[in-house]
Amino acid sequence: MKKVVLLIVLFVTPLALFAQETEEELKAKMGPKKDSIAAIQSRVDAIQAQIDALPGWKYGAFGTIGVNLSSFDNWYSQGSPNVSSGNIGITANGFANLKEEKFFWRNAMSANLSWVKYDDQDDPTDDDSFQEATDVFNISSLYGRNIAKNLAASALAEYRTTILNNFNDPGYLDVGVGATWTPLENLVVVVHPLNYNFVFSKEDAVFESSLGAKILVDYTKKIGKLNLKSNLSAFQSYKSSDLSNWTWINSAGYTLWKGIGLGFEYGLRGNKQEALSNALENFNPETDTTVPTFDNVDNKVQSYWLLGINYSF
Repeated sequence: MKKVVLLIVLFVTPLALFAQETEEELKAKMGPKKDSIAAIQSRVDAIQAQIDALPGWKYGAFGTIGVNLSSFDNWYSQGSPNVSSGNIGITANGFANLKEEKFFWRNAMSANLSWVKYDDQDDPTDDDSFQEATDVFNISSLYGRNIAKNLAASALAEYRTTILNNFNDPGYLDVGVGATWTPLENLVVVVHPLNYNFVFSKEDAVFESSLGAKILVDYTKKIGKLNLKSNLSAFQSYKSSDLSNWTWINSAGYTLWKGIGLGFEYGLRGNKQEALSNALENFNPETDTTVPTFDNVDNKVQSYWLLGINYSF
């Protein structure tokens, strides 16, 4: 019996001593480990920066899927007790960039599509299908010929439209030449004082093509498990400020496990031609006294956002 008690004491004592370590002592042990991980990540990032600087093609893509579905049956506390609803959103960002000693060629694509549904099962007249909501599509191609270390003469073609509804109505095609400044590896600033903004639409009275200046700023960066992208595309018409427009889209994706993580996208747009077109579509001559024009239209900033599951390639 004494031998059994002795064995138990010998077994339990180390455990008791280990359990007596304080939270501060455990955190003190953890600190150097975190420092080592940070140092390793710093070296990995430095090597990745060298890889990114090498000539040749570089490819990348990441996107976000947001899904929200719900159904209520006999939920009497709300106004419509039998309702099914849903919201599905998809974003995609991709690039294919070629970098050589004397020139570069940068190609990018982004899209944001979403559908919404609200089906009141007690109302046989409502629409129970998914309806198109957010609809954004953008593709661009930038070619530059180096004239200095971070400066190049460049040509840009950029096309923007919707693809679920009213494809190319309106559609915008910018074609221009000027200069591109690349102060950082992941930052591109395009300034094209000679740019023509082609506008495609059935509403010739509202939408009009014009000559102007094009400014595009794009920042794309991968920091460990975090993907970042910010793109500002602006056109300033020389003919009239009513024909100018700008779009700013920001995306972020954080990878948690095997390419899967969380994603967020937020977009802003200013376009007076689209604001006037929308006002004219909703104008009722029987109840509205003032016909919308460029002079009186309320040109509010357009916006959207999406939060959901992210997948990076």
